[in-house]
Amino acid sequence: MIHKKLLGAGGSGGYKFPNSTILNSFSSPSTYPYGLAFDGTNLISCDVGGLIYIHSGVTSTVSSSFSATQPSGLTFDGTNLISCLTDDTIRVHSGVTSTISSSFRAPAFAPTGLAFDGTNLISCNSSTDRIYVHSGISSTISSNFESQSIQPTGLAFDGTNLISCDSITDTIYVHDGVSSTILTSFSAPSSSPGGLTFNGTNLISCDNDSDTIYVHGRG
Repeated sequence: MIHKKLLGAGGSGGYKFPNSTILNSFSSPSTYPYGLAFDGTNLISCDVGGLIYIHSGVTSTVSSSFSATQPSGLTFDGTNLISCLTDDTIRVHSGVTSTISSSFRAPAFAPTGLAFDGTNLISCNSSTDRIYVHSGISSTISSNFESQSIQPTGLAFDGTNLISCDSITDTIYVHDGVSSTILTSFSAPSSSPGGLTFNGTNLISCDNDSDTIYVHGRG
């Protein structure tokens, strides 16, 4: 569905929307993947059961892993991994390690997705069905808006637009910047999308029903 004009969609040098085309897919290292991040080199995934995995590039190969308490979402701010718990906590790691340098309360119970837009942390919550823009990386909320989805479970920022996913509608939504306006949406590759990230070129999603990680095309 398209809610407004697609600025530069598919045009030469224009913005290219992530889409449902799957360029590559591979098995998740966990049986319940529920968060993704990209640190500039490697994909990072998590299992809500309690492990965070550092992949070798964007592949199924896991170079290392460490324990974490019920991680439900991940993002990377250029220096540190940030994770959220299934209760109401957001944690800033020291680099990509198990060491927690700081933590603060999420804006509501059960945060399920994180993204970083280069300045501000963005979180979503499945209990309030809202997306929250934080002031920097802090508990202070500068703005929030209703999610397009029934139960938002993942967020990513592709350098232009926020992208969210929903595990009830099984849909991935491309927002207009960081706003509630939806430019386009498409079906997730399986029945329960749980996390999103962007690797500088492509959207990557994971699904906790198929236990698979997908690399999406753009166009």
